Amino acid sequence: MSSRVSDGASTAPVLRLSSRSAQLLHLAAQGLLKRRTRKARKSDITPTISRMALLQIDTINVVARSPYMTLFSRLGAYRNEWLDEALAEGLIAECWAHEACFVPSSEYRYHRDYRTGRAGHWAHKIAERTHAEARADMDALLERIRREGPLRAADFERDAPAAKGWWGWKPEKRWLEAWFALGRLMVTRRERFQRVYDLAERVTARWAEPPPAGVMDEAAVRRHFIAESVRALGIAKARWLADYFRLRPRVTDDELAPMLADGSVIQVAVEGWDEPGYVHREHAALLEEATRGGLRATKTTLLSPFDPVVWDRARAWELFGFEYTIECYTPAPKRKYGYYVLPILHRGRLVGRIDAKAHRQGGLFQVLGIWLEPGVAVSPALVEGLASAIGECAAWHGTPRVVVERGQPQGLASLIGKALAG
Repeated sequence: MSSRVSDGASTAPVLRLSSRSAQLLHLAAQGLLKRRTRKARKSDITPTISRMALLQIDTINVVARSPYMTLFSRLGAYRNEWLDEALAEGLIAECWAHEACFVPSSEYRYHRDYRTGRAGHWAHKIAERTHAEARADMDALLERIRREGPLRAADFERDAPAAKGWWGWKPEKRWLEAWFALGRLMVTRRERFQRVYDLAERVTARWAEPPPAGVMDEAAVRRHFIAESVRALGIAKARWLADYFRLRPRVTDDELAPMLADGSVIQVAVEGWDEPGYVHREHAALLEEATRGGLRATKTTLLSPFDPVVWDRARAWELFGFEYTIECYTPAPKRKYGYYVLPILHRGRLVGRIDAKAHRQGGLFQVLGIWLEPGVAVSPALVEGLASAIGECAAWHGTPRVVVERGQPQGLASLIGKALAG
């Protein structure tokens, strides 16, 4: 249900959306609303990242590393090397954004020029401290790369045991990461997911459209990131926006007022929200469809714990009523579900979670557990959707044999197992 109402402060009508329409609008903007009608292509990688504005990087490889999994959730089965090739070809870049992320290379200039705004980020703080403590060594490392060309951390041999801090990295790895955080080095490509570093100016010079040399005004960069956050989220409260690009201070309704005035964003009222929602003008047609109740969700898939839909746990709760904690950082005896549990998206709702592990050498996709949210009914459509999503993920991994060990409610594991076998 939707309608137009006056905002009370002007005669301009404000669109009113149901909470369900807000969910679907968000998922449509993220590329998670409908099943794809064709197989993924290499040319889909960069537009998919552009749609999200960024793709968070994480190295945990129990199912699939997060950037690959996040793309799978949107594209279905695709070749992982396409992401690596997009980086090597300069279509995307690595930088600190939400956290360590891939971003479209066309957007890199904004991240490069927002260094003061990100000065409070933990990675930048550690990098500054590391540089202050090891300036001569870091300068020497930078000069070696300037002289020899791109290098990996593995190219610096060291017999001494690993140091404490920053994941026990050896000094050269910490120095490489510090220069990366400070913007002097970039990742030119990855080899087996290991970063290969080169001077930032040499990396960007190879791009089809290198970023301009001039430094942008940070206020303009912040406005750009706010607009991009609204666009990527589809619909958002003002207080949700800062998290997307780790902006400081928090974004407010007052800060969005000029963007409303110039038409960059559209204000909406959402059923059950006590704050206004905002939609980017790029999604005006999608918004109109949402107000007519025309959005339909048909996709079932598994999400990475670092997917934009769920990485802001408070937003996931407010928008979907889905409470989620990634438990890989929780001691095993205190875990409720498992080490690396994936949220389940089914036809526009977060309906449960799955604890899975891909045993690639044995060709086995092990589902240690699958749990539905309270109140989610076990229907034939749900069972079919879950079995299809699990089977597709298993096939993508090259682990065609699927074992579902347990499920909640009782009987769910058996139903999914039969659907997979049939």
